[in-house]
Amino acid sequence: MSVSRLLAAALLLTMSFLSCGNRHGHVEKAFYYWKNNGYSLSHDELMCLKNQGITKLYVKFFEVEPDAILGQVPVAKSELHIWNYSFSRDADTVFKSTMKALEIIPTVYIRNEALSGASSGRLDTLADNIYFLLGKLYKEHIDRTRPDFKEIQLDCDWTGSTRENYFYLLRKIKAMSGKTISCTLRLYPYKYRDKMGIPPADKVVLMCYNLTNPLSDENKNSILDNRELELYLANTTKYPLHLDLALPVFSWMQVWKNNQFSGVITPKPHELDSVIKPVKPLWYEVTSDKELDNTYLRTGDKLKAEGVAANDLKETVALLNRYIPADTSLTVILFHLDKNNLTLFDNETLTGLFTGFGR
Repeated sequence: MSVSRLLAAALLLTMSFLSCGNRHGHVEKAFYYWKNNGYSLSHDELMCLKNQGITKLYVKFFEVEPDAILGQVPVAKSELHIWNYSFSRDADTVFKSTMKALEIIPTVYIRNEALSGASSGRLDTLADNIYFLLGKLYKEHIDRTRPDFKEIQLDCDWTGSTRENYFYLLRKIKAMSGKTISCTLRLYPYKYRDKMGIPPADKVVLMCYNLTNPLSDENKNSILDNRELELYLANTTKYPLHLDLALPVFSWMQVWKNNQFSGVITPKPHELDSVIKPVKPLWYEVTSDKELDNTYLRTGDKLKAEGVAANDLKETVALLNRYIPADTSLTVILFHLDKNNLTLFDNETLTGLFTGFGR
């Protein structure tokens, strides 16, 4: 082969590697399991865990909310029925083998308001209560035959005014538990780390969704906007902690009554087709009264539909590969495991969200 051909071949090979962006080593597949109401595992959810080879399930055990009398208190909003299921006993063997292979990571959502103005004494008590309740619920509701949990994840959208209290709480839980401590990381503290600080955790999960305030722009999809995402990712250096990634596979509808935000509903696909009509991009008008998710929709109410498309998520993966430095291992967590969400994406698309990061 001539020198010119050798050079051309080398150039093509180099370009093929560059086009892949930053490719990580071992990629672990995970889901969030984020339920507030009574629930049990559905057949579709089980088969997704099995077919995708999911190795981790980040389960919301409870929330921490401020209370006028009790102060900062953990509040369990569900019965944590992970081991209940709503399908035929014929799938029992699949259920047991699939769930046995899962690592369960207890996750706690902490409202930022619960940290505001809290004394160190109250934070000490809160850390103790969180760790005690995690252990209690894990023993009561998770398969008793599995090993104790190795990791605790805390989910909090901390601000500059609550940063010190949140970081104090993280250190206290780490000291008393001896567990691996992970915490969620929004895009703002990821980019502006000098201002927001680096949490005292073993690792963080970059939340690549809910990029903007859902009420700030009526024409923008607040769940996922890749142009907004790139603004936060560009011109950043490697984060000083191990970084995992969370991607959205969910949708919702904002409910607006008399031009005032009223709440969020999560209808099943096509469940509202007969009682709504499109009025402009993302927006619908209710044409007939309907009750859904304990919300009464009245004729004339407005609904803003927000979700994510498969092509948008492919672009998200490409952006993350471009801007997030490669690591020897990476956990990719999809938010969240729910049978309605699974109807929006086929098995191949979900697989691509995981394999898109691997070498």
